[in-house]
Amino acid sequence: MSTDIKEAYVRTELHNGIATIEFFHPQSNALPAKILEQLAQAIHSAGNEAEVKVLLLRSGGEHAFCAGASFDELSAIKTAEEGLHFFSGFAHVINAMRTCPKIIVGRVHGKCVGGGVGIVAALDYAIATEAAEVKLSELAIGIGPFVVGPAVERKIGLSAFSQLAIDATMWRNGDWARRKGLFAELHPTTEGMDESIARLTYTLAHSSPEAMAELKKIHWKGTEDWDKLLLERAAISGRLVVKEFSKKAIAGFRKK
Repeated sequence: MSTDIKEAYVRTELHNGIATIEFFHPQSNALPAKILEQLAQAIHSAGNEAEVKVLLLRSGGEHAFCAGASFDELSAIKTAEEGLHFFSGFAHVINAMRTCPKIIVGRVHGKCVGGGVGIVAALDYAIATEAAEVKLSELAIGIGPFVVGPAVERKIGLSAFSQLAIDATMWRNGDWARRKGLFAELHPTTEGMDESIARLTYTLAHSSPEAMAELKKIHWKGTEDWDKLLLERAAISGRLVVKEFSKKAIAGFRKK
């Protein structure tokens, strides 16, 4: 296990009915397989705890919210089967968020790339700062936003998703993300964001758990096939990531 993975973590803290799940990786909060696995488990566990009324998902540090897939792990994938296994990690996180009976609020404090955008799209309510820019960079490394695509398209629509997916090197700012519906709120400062998060999570922690569970079912209606669909999408990424184009592109990004 590398030093980076040892420093990385997923932590859950419960206070007054609010379960705060925080993930961290020293490489701009990248998502290696181990973090994805722990994140899916943490969401599933918190969602099934009677004491938990609402979930707050956040990442550590003060810079990037999430850099997406770990380039170290992408470059180490040798077979399509290994690729399927890695990209299935994103499928498991999104499906854990989708099926969690509790509302998940997200704190998006900085730039968000690739799989990180998918996680933001799977939030029930994302609160961000103006520093939170988004980019789906997958096409630039020879794959595509296949696993996260259903979550992103569901949240912002096919047109906006296509813009992100096709122009894979262009950042969209926080205002763009708010106008498209990816962010529910956008705040000029971290303090303003955190005040709004505290207000909303407190309100939700004192709302009817049954009513919130029924509301979440309605919001996610039509996604019942995602257990199968997202794994099929993971297989596409798994096949493409071992192609020569992807290997060269990933190596180029790692040198930057």
